Amino acid sequence: MVRIIPMASSIRPSLSSLHKFSGSSRFCVSLLSHNSQRKFSSFHLGSAVPQLQSFGLKASNLLREKGGSLLVSAAGNMAQASTTTTQENVLEWVKQDKRRMLHVVYRVGDLEKTIKFYTECLGMKLLRKRDIPEERYTNAFLGYGPEDSHFVIELTYNYGVDKYDIGSGFGHFGIAVEDVSKTVELVKAKGGKVSREPGPVKGGKTVIAFIEDPDGYKFELLERGPTPEPLCQVMLRVGDLDRAINFYEKAYGMKLLRTRDNPEYKYTIAMLGYGPEDTSAVMELTYNYGVTEYDKGNAYAQIAIGTDDVYKTAEAIRLCGGKVTREPGPLPGISTKIVACLDPDGWKSVFVDNVDFLKELE
Repeated sequence: MVRIIPMASSIRPSLSSLHKFSGSSRFCVSLLSHNSQRKFSSFHLGSAVPQLQSFGLKASNLLREKGGSLLVSAAGNMAQASTTTTQENVLEWVKQDKRRMLHVVYRVGDLEKTIKFYTECLGMKLLRKRDIPEERYTNAFLGYGPEDSHFVIELTYNYGVDKYDIGSGFGHFGIAVEDVSKTVELVKAKGGKVSREPGPVKGGKTVIAFIEDPDGYKFELLERGPTPEPLCQVMLRVGDLDRAINFYEKAYGMKLLRTRDNPEYKYTIAMLGYGPEDTSAVMELTYNYGVTEYDKGNAYAQIAIGTDDVYKTAEAIRLCGGKVTREPGPLPGISTKIVACLDPDGWKSVFVDNVDFLKELE
């Protein structure tokens, strides 16, 4: 959907604090910038001042005696209260917004080779392709079902660029399969790389394996029964798990599904999404003890999430400390409205208007 342009140790978090902000909007409110506070106050000041006229003659005289300071103080208090109400309304709206993870976008060096690997080894279907020669790139959408109801992959090939740096921040994609061993054998037969043989996950019973696609992106194969959403995970590493969870819950409206701490291997994970893990795509955020920053490379791009209102979404992102990198509005040449942003760790997301997205598919 959005063109992807090619690019030339801390204290371990306490799991008991993961929800310490979940019952209040104070976390997001406290992250408001000074300029944002001034903007909100100025907006509400105009509606607050006229109400003071009802104070009557006595209030008027008092105001004159005090040099107008009371008026300013009262207006400021009313503006502050109104601002707080507005913030709470926006964050409450996020919880009710109809959101869904639409697709994940990343760059590949050989589009046809990658399509062949995904369709022959992972059982995906090529849903559509679009070539934009004037801007020198091609997109291919692949997945396990239609884009209007499934989480899919959007591959981007930029003319003449055959290699990208994946970096250390990106983790893996998750694919649910009914038989991990069988899938691994197929991958080997097609010349794919297996970086972790099938077996139980450390500290658990779920059978998993890790493979790599032609560009080196890792895929975790998870053995599960039939599921409506086989493309089930995007794993990214973050430098502050508490901060990341709060942001994804408040600004993105995701639910914290579970956490798992593994002190033996010095990492903690948090699973967040818009539905249960066994039927929906989720974000897996990983915190490695003592690591606060990662090299993001230039290969992985972003996830796209559906929303009913990109403008309100932008408000919520700012309230929660995120950075809006593209202001909400329609894309040039088409009517699809989007807003692009960065989370506190610098991972990019694009929110897409739900109605416009369906029209675009048509």
